[in-house]
Amino acid sequence: MFKGPIPSHVDPRKHADRATTFEGEVPLASLKRLTDPLEDDRGAVRARLVFGRDEQKSVVIHSELEVDVTMICQRCLEQVVLPIHSECDYAVVNEGANTQHLPKGYDVLEVGEDPLDLLALVEDELLLALPIVPLHDPEICQPPAGLEEPEPTEDEAKRSNPFSVLAQLKRDPNV
Repeated sequence: MFKGPIPSHVDPRKHADRATTFEGEVPLASLKRLTDPLEDDRGAVRARLVFGRDEQKSVVIHSELEVDVTMICQRCLEQVVLPIHSECDYAVVNEGANTQHLPKGYDVLEVGEDPLDLLALVEDELLLALPIVPLHDPEICQPPAGLEEPEPTEDEAKRSNPFSVLAQLKRDPNV
């Protein structure tokens, strides 16, 4: 097991043969695509990447990522710190290879002759794990004042349904 900074590029096949485990931190500031939707880029991703081979001798990578990100709550428009946890199992195949023989549960990762960009893989996985709509717990925050829907006026409340005429026509035997 290697503890320390996660390397940026690796050869997954060599590390699978050695059953290598990388464990360390990646600064959020170094993941530019991930920090775009975030409120700040302070902190670090705690990462654990385990390389190995499965029963079919396929190269596999198991990743576990944890990070606390700061986003804007879409309910109260204040900052919210969200814990993000992501686990994923990848099967590494050659570019253009047939992947039908792979067991279910693996995400396919096509890798050519160039080394695998491990930091891009971590960043992609975290981008997929971000919430689409970041929110505080409902008991913690409320929408900002003034954004609530107005109460309907008496005139609006008494206004008849425009389709009520159709209902009357349907009941009338003379039509």
